Amino acid sequence: MSARATTATTKRLAINQLKESKPDAEAIDRFLADHEMPIVEGSRCTFVFRGDVDEVHVVQRIVGLPERLPLKRLWGTDLWYLVLELPEGSRVEYQLEIRRGDHHDRFNDPLNPKLSHSPMGSSSVCFAHGYATPDWALPDPDARPGELTELVVASDALRRDCRVRLYLPARFSRTASYPLLVVHDGSDFLHYASAKDVLDNLIHRLDIAEMVVAFVDPGERLTEYADSSAHARFLNAELVPLLEREYPLIGQRSGRCLLGSSFGAVASLSAAYRAPDVYGSLVLMSGSFVFTDIGTDHGGGPAFDPVVKFTNRYRARPRPVADRLFVSCGVYEPLIIRARSMVPTFEATGMEVRYVEARDGHNWENWRDRLRDALSWVFPGQQKYVYE
Repeated sequence: MSARATTATTKRLAINQLKESKPDAEAIDRFLADHEMPIVEGSRCTFVFRGDVDEVHVVQRIVGLPERLPLKRLWGTDLWYLVLELPEGSRVEYQLEIRRGDHHDRFNDPLNPKLSHSPMGSSSVCFAHGYATPDWALPDPDARPGELTELVVASDALRRDCRVRLYLPARFSRTASYPLLVVHDGSDFLHYASAKDVLDNLIHRLDIAEMVVAFVDPGERLTEYADSSAHARFLNAELVPLLEREYPLIGQRSGRCLLGSSFGAVASLSAAYRAPDVYGSLVLMSGSFVFTDIGTDHGGGPAFDPVVKFTNRYRARPRPVADRLFVSCGVYEPLIIRARSMVPTFEATGMEVRYVEARDGHNWENWRDRLRDALSWVFPGQQKYVYE
């Protein structure tokens, strides 16, 4: 991947054709009206900004590139551009940063309507050639909707009431028996990763089994998800037994799965580590498995101290915590090296591991896009669960 393109390649780019025409303001107006931004031409993506400023940068977090990439000004105009080479299938979130004198401002790309959302706000997104939002992540009027219901679990382990959103499939029946999926950061998965639409669609298409899904949320996230014994007790000794008493669940290892992303992946592995006979599967997306091989400087800050301690301990004495692990990570996120390093550690325990990389970053839509691969592997469709 490169922020440069060869002269032979860029001759055919739309921005080069515009440059050669020595455009006036009206020609630039037509150019902007005629193109969707960023302009995607093969592996080259052209980012454009128009305005009377002193500097413009694309700000992104692609590992291997500077965080701030400068745009060039088209001579004699107020149009700025950057040609970035992105491999096929890439998805990149970014913002623009401008400077006028001593004043700096950062915002979403005003020429690009495509936005990505998270609890931290929104950002613009570039879809490189070959990437498209999966159709199974979009609302499908033919898919029968499941039901979201809410319960509150009074947790002794966490010393608080825990709100749980429970997904029941459209054809839910008390005479059937369902696998259980527990999702960390549940409200965020519902809101930012279209989890309900994904479940409805994948069940409708028979890609995944009908299942009951518990969406759980943390209190103090960086505490409860960072190898917390209290959080593990909540899942293993309170939530799962409660759900298996109240709902027609399989109630066996093969029918239980924990899913989490980032710190939620740490919480999933940590809970299963403390109860290695409870869960048949784990889904670990972009896990924050920060560790140190030499010394103590892990670079993650104090919040990562318990994570590093746990990951170091697990790497030193790995053991099976489930039958199967689905592990994924974006190649553009800083955690990619650690994710790759954890895979042989997991495999050495004898667990079946499926590892998937995506040309994406540390974000909710990356995790959304991995849900079909993960869930169809953990709980495949057309598999019937009945009481014996």
